[in-house]
This record gives sequence, C-alpha cells and structure tokens, in this order.
Amino acid sequence: MIADEIRRLKEERNAVVLAHNYQVPAVQDVADFVGDSLELAIRAKETDADVIVLCGVDFMAETAQILNPTKTVLLPAREATCPLAQALTPDMIREVRAGHPGAAVVVYVNSTAECKAEADITCTSANAVDVVRSLDEDVVFVGPDANLASYVRGQVPEKTVLPLPADGHCPVHLRFTLADVEAGRARGDAVVCHPECSPEVQAASDLVASTGGMVRQAHLHPQWTVLTEEAMTYRLGRVFPDAAFHAIEGTECADMKMTTVEDVLVALKAGKHRVAVDETVAAGARRAIERMIALKR
Repeated sequence: MIADEIRRLKEERNAVVLAHNYQVPAVQDVADFVGDSLELAIRAKETDADVIVLCGVDFMAETAQILNPTKTVLLPAREATCPLAQALTPDMIREVRAGHPGAAVVVYVNSTAECKAEADITCTSANAVDVVRSLDEDVVFVGPDANLASYVRGQVPEKTVLPLPADGHCPVHLRFTLADVEAGRARGDAVVCHPECSPEVQAASDLVASTGGMVRQAHLHPQWTVLTEEAMTYRLGRVFPDAAFHAIEGTECADMKMTTVEDVLVALKAGKHRVAVDETVAAGARRAIERMIALKR
C-alpha cells in the first residue's frame, strides 16, 4: 500500500509530512500533521525532522524553508501556487511606505517571500487581529487580501486599518454568497465562513474563523454549513465524527488539489521538488515570520 511505503520512507529519511486543511483526504490521511497556515509554520519551525514534505502551495513551502534553512523542504506538486499571493508585489509595499511614513505593514502569509521580506510582520487569518493589535503604530496596512483587511478593520476599531493596494482576493472564497448562508440556515445549520469571504457574507454568518479556528469552535453547534474550501469538511468530520458539516458544491481550490498521495510518495523517494529561497530575501522574511510566531508564546 502507498500509505505503508510512505510510512517506511518517512522513517528512513527522517521526514515529516505536513498538510494543509484543504488537501485531498488521502493526503491528509498520510500526513503527520494537518492544520492551517499558522499551525504549519509553527510545526515546520519546531520539527526535528531532516526533511519536510509540505503538502500545500508554494508560499507554504517557502515559509517552511525560510524557517528551516538547513533542512530539506519538498513541495510534492511543483506547480501548486496561490493566485492571491501573486496579487501583491514588493514595489506596492515600498510605495505604501513612501507615502505613509510611520505606518506599519502586515503581510498575509499568502504572499511571496519577497513581499514578506518587505513587511514589518506577517499574519495568518487565524492571528491577523492579534497581530494588528500588538503593533504600536496607529495606521496599519494589511494585504494582499482585501476581505481579510476589512475583517481586521472591524475587529480593531481603535486603529486605522487600510488594505495594501493589491486589492487581492481568493477566487474560491469569492464564490460564496448570501444565498449560501440562507440555504444553510434553512437546513438548520450554523454558518461559519472564512475571513477571505466578502464582508457581506461575513456579516451574515454566525462565525468568522480561520480553518484552525473552525476546528477549535466546531463543538459549539451540532451541524454547520462551512464556507471555505470544501476539503475542510473532511478535516472537521474526522475531528468531530458526531457532527454534520456541509460544504458548498464547486468550491475546490485547483492548486490545493494538485497534490496527490502518489506525489507525496515520489517526493520522499526522489526528493522532489526541493524548495530554495535566496538567503538575502529569506533573512528579511524570516524576521517578519518569526515576529508573528513569537506572539503565540
């Protein structure tokens, strides 16, 4: 069986398999840990493994490499990327700094290493509010996700929270509508949405949470409509087998679905595909990421 061969190779290579909540069920099943972007970053930083197989998209593997420059980080699906991350450029951040001296720049982890290197600190959807509250600056730019920036603005009214000019959006989370919220309610569900959803969907939902937050709060209701990438319902169902979780059809992330369990096996066998980040870029990005992670201590 593939799972048995993966298990054998993990021991042989002293490897760990980390998978995002949006990965296909078969990949989640062979992973040593499944979590959200913040949880994966922390696990990557703390692992004793020599090899990290990151089942997700490129910015997640870059983050693991930045935090572990002496380790081998593998991205099983080389082409798996994030359209949202591509919306922001380093020049956009530099222009904001030139026009708003004294403002802080918070860059979502869904971004390139080059953009992270320009940030004061990074954030995930799980900790964006805490990150912004932790800053001394009164004016804070958040991006590239404009909907996440809007969510943080509502949660931290004491600061002026502005979106970075990328005006980025996750294509998957933009698909959710008020009709999806209403359909869930009609079924008797509580409705949870990701902060990358539109402000209107956020306002209509019972709970706005990162994927990790969904896991931590799913015990609050016996059945949910889950407005995020549909694989999240598999993770929730594993953790809470007695609850019901309903996804919205047609909400797959094509990039997250590129990784197969066969790709994980090939990654372990052949060392594919190794992630490298220029150390000059990595040094700046590492500072911003580690400042974020330190808030969890």
